[in-house]
Amino acid sequence: MVYLKLLRPKEWVKNLFLYIPLFFSGELFNWLKVFQVFEGFVAFCCIASSIYIINDYADREDDRKHPEKRNRPIASGAVSPGTAMIFFLILVVGGFLLAYFINNRFLIILALYFFLNIGYSFGLKNIPILDIFIIAIGFVFRVRSGGSIANVDVTVWLNIMIFLLALFMAAGKRRDDVLLKISSGNEMRKAVKGYTLDFLNALLALISSVMIVSYFMYTVSNNMIVKHNTSRLYLTSLFVMAGIMRYLQIIYVNVDSGSPTKILYKDRFIQVALLLWMISFYLIIYTKNIGLF
Repeated sequence: MVYLKLLRPKEWVKNLFLYIPLFFSGELFNWLKVFQVFEGFVAFCCIASSIYIINDYADREDDRKHPEKRNRPIASGAVSPGTAMIFFLILVVGGFLLAYFINNRFLIILALYFFLNIGYSFGLKNIPILDIFIIAIGFVFRVRSGGSIANVDVTVWLNIMIFLLALFMAAGKRRDDVLLKISSGNEMRKAVKGYTLDFLNALLALISSVMIVSYFMYTVSNNMIVKHNTSRLYLTSLFVMAGIMRYLQIIYVNVDSGSPTKILYKDRFIQVALLLWMISFYLIIYTKNIGLF
């Protein structure tokens, strides 16, 4: 169980972003492409878990100061650094080997993701602003990976939205780090010294505003209207706004801006908003031929 925890399987939900290009393109029920993307999903999970291991290895001393991260396998001493490195090598070899048999473009994107995050683990994460940019770029790589595997075009607007969404969640997480520093007196991350609550509050307001506008622009773009033969995708914006507002409420009112993945797993409001967004998008794109929209 402790070795499974080392891989952080709960974080694998982030790799479902590989399916976003299929969903937005209207090809979610092309089962051949779904299976091909699943292979990429497995490869990405291997590489992502290897990054988590190397990050935990590099951060083991700092994690011991954190109220939650001190329970991680390496920081707690449940898994030795040597054993962790063996798992790291197995995952890297397995992930890249699988990517090699999928296609070269996916292999290149996965390699870029891997080396960028190795740099993040060993120093780049200590540079304020750059640290959250790298996290956001990682999600763009996920979406680009899904598009390359399924041979689906990833539009500029989709890239922008995914980048902004990931940047928004990363900024929220940094806000949590600042609050921990204020309450405990311990600096959990070196990059935290480059952030203040006022700065992050302004950043979250800025990013959320741009993100909502970008989503509206995406849904009413000529490319989307022509591609899906409908101008009603803007209706899905209701659930996007509701999800963003709920996340801001969790941050500012509930004062719980920790892991976005953890919030996704436990918050019913966001889960319902996400489900309704998916259903509304599905109805508009996949059932337009039967006259529902």
